[in-house]
Amino acid sequence: MLAALLFLAPVALAGPSAFISGSPILSPTSPNLAQCLLSPPAFSCENKTEVNTCCLPTQGLILQTQFWDTWTGFEKDGQLLPKKTWSIHGLWPDNCDGSFESYCDFSRQYDPKPDPAVINGETVPVYTGPGVDTFIKAFGRQDLLDYMKKFWVAQGQPSPEFWAHEFSKHATCFTTFDTKCYPKYKQHEEVVNFFDTVIQAYKQYPTYKFLAAKGIVPSNTTTYTLDAVLGALEAATGATPHVGCSASGALNEVWYYSHSFGAPQLGVLKHLNTTFGATCPETGIQYLERTPGSEW
Repeated sequence: MLAALLFLAPVALAGPSAFISGSPILSPTSPNLAQCLLSPPAFSCENKTEVNTCCLPTQGLILQTQFWDTWTGFEKDGQLLPKKTWSIHGLWPDNCDGSFESYCDFSRQYDPKPDPAVINGETVPVYTGPGVDTFIKAFGRQDLLDYMKKFWVAQGQPSPEFWAHEFSKHATCFTTFDTKCYPKYKQHEEVVNFFDTVIQAYKQYPTYKFLAAKGIVPSNTTTYTLDAVLGALEAATGATPHVGCSASGALNEVWYYSHSFGAPQLGVLKHLNTTFGATCPETGIQYLERTPGSEW
């Protein structure tokens, strides 16, 4: 019932021209969002009154970020990229003006290789405990772990280390993932909930399909213009994302910007234009094929 009520509200709030996506299906480890029925309904960064920070993120410019990698470096270990699919980078909470913080809670720092290593003059402690994949297993979420292994794939490091980095650097800055938001909190519950939330957002942005619908597919010989790439993504989402390229002009990143209706755990996102522009050339953009043997 709560999910249904919250899903209906943003349509009226946003108006007919807004692009809103998402279906509010809460994961088993979601916080107590029943308390949010007492808060005024709002999109993040658009609320006019003070709200419960478990219900609306303080850092409410939300980025769902994706990679187009062509190899992992761990193919021999079975760490392969998803065929005809961009892989997950993360879900980031920026401030409403586009600035951001990192590693906001050292007590929940699970990154074995913090980057940056120093925040506001303080050294980020290096984590040496069990991997975050063990947290997922402890909650009996083999389904989640299997999905992450397929679609949240790191390059140059084992994927669980990358997942730990994304939680520690970014999720700890989302107020809706604070441990106080979870009734009868169990250790690492919010970590599992964050991973579920990232995937829920990621599924709303099938980048490969968006580009392929306009004839933009990986090729080691064909190049594309920035206008064509952005046009394909804008046609699908109604907003301009950030697209990133390597120094050689190879397309390798997309960042989708949004405001969330209520907590991002609900997965209801209003698509917005990037605050960062593009780092790709106007012409000659490469969208390279994956290295043979690097896809499953």
